[in-house]
Amino acid sequence: MLAETICSAVSAAGLGIAAVTAYRRRFLAATRIAAYSLVPVALVLTGLVEWVSGIVFRPTVWIGFGLLGVAWLLFTGSRAVERRGLGKAPKPPKAAKGGRSREAVAPTASAPSLGGRPATTPKTTPTAPADDFSDIEAILKKHGI
Repeated sequence: MLAETICSAVSAAGLGIAAVTAYRRRFLAATRIAAYSLVPVALVLTGLVEWVSGIVFRPTVWIGFGLLGVAWLLFTGSRAVERRGLGKAPKPPKAAKGGRSREAVAPTASAPSLGGRPATTPKTTPTAPADDFSDIEAILKKHGI
């Protein structure tokens, strides 16, 4: 009952302002004000005001909204952790250039070698920087630079 009275008063005030605006020959603005002022009465007549007031004053509804908020925080938090890579297992080592992994090339540390000592993995030497630029040098020579 109180909500209907308040909404009717707001609509009446809005229509009064629209009438004054139309009197000043600002018809487009008056039309917009009249449209906005009819919304509260329309909400009362459709029953949405009672529905909203029923939601606002129930504690179980607020608990539900709280749980939705917690679920949203958990979801977004887990996505943020996933994007930073904090929740992932370490990646396995990449395969060597020949297509075989390092484990396939060298014997494992637990297998004894001929000398009775555990086998060690051979150290690979990095390629020289000249090898990396040989393709570029060939392209430059081809174009006469």
